[in-house]
Amino acid sequence: MPIETASPVDVLVLGGGAAGLSAALCLGRSRRSVRVLDAGEPRNAPSPHAHNLLTHDGTPPAELLAAGRAEVERYGVEVVTARAVDARRLPGDEPAFEVRTSDGTTHRARRLVLTSGLRDELPDVPGLRERWGRDVLHCPYCHGWEVRDRRLAVLAPGSSVVHRALLTRQLSDDVTVVLHDAVELDADARADLAARGVRVVAGRATGVRVEDDALTGLTLADGTTVACDAVFVAPRAVLDDALVDGLGLETHAVGDTDEDLGRGVTVDGTGAASVPGVWAAGNVAGPHHALASSIAAGSAVGAQANLSLITADLAAARA
Repeated sequence: MPIETASPVDVLVLGGGAAGLSAALCLGRSRRSVRVLDAGEPRNAPSPHAHNLLTHDGTPPAELLAAGRAEVERYGVEVVTARAVDARRLPGDEPAFEVRTSDGTTHRARRLVLTSGLRDELPDVPGLRERWGRDVLHCPYCHGWEVRDRRLAVLAPGSSVVHRALLTRQLSDDVTVVLHDAVELDADARADLAARGVRVVAGRATGVRVEDDALTGLTLADGTTVACDAVFVAPRAVLDDALVDGLGLETHAVGDTDEDLGRGVTVDGTGAASVPGVWAAGNVAGPHHALASSIAAGSAVGAQANLSLITADLAAARA
């Protein structure tokens, strides 16, 4: 495959979702040259509608992304459909970066905003993936209203199961926790769930029961079935090691352990990552970001990247 070098830009944004486009919008309006590299695989693609987003509640995710792309392109932002496969900081005192995409193109920039490189790893239960985003759900805030007052099950790892169960209980009187591979609940946790009328079922889930293209239950290893109309799960966040390791970024456990809910890129209060010149926003910095918070985080890191460039340009001018 021939190697091509794209024209350098002020800022490369890796990921064209809510956080990435929000960062690009901020930078584009500040008259920075910006290129967004997006693989076209948004995390929320399986969801038919986006919720909990003021003024756009219920809009299909693809429509939101299309509108976002059109907005940033009005300010000269270049949006390229390409998968970043490698990233590194170039030698030198002033930050500079090189990113290679799967088509063999090399992209260079003075600053880097990372907003992609995360995939959801669901519990190892046959059939869950096929129902993902429909009646196998991850966020009670994003999807809870649509399944309110129905039979709901919770399948989550480790300590997160109690938190997720109590969130789900706010939506329905009929909630069952299936422990699956979760740690054994202590007496306080069981008392909390019992006080709210949440049932706890021991046993490993081995499949889903579907009738007329609708979820009707979780099957267990002992042959029993937990009747439910929707299941809330906690996927494990898996980072793209090629990007994270190539840049040498620090990461942190999202849950109590690395095997609980996965890892995120470590950032400070400004969204700056451990490598100077790199910012991270959205789900890559913590998979609990909803659309609204991802948009806010993207805008914030866009402003920080612009401020960093202003400082560098001022130093060069004074020199």
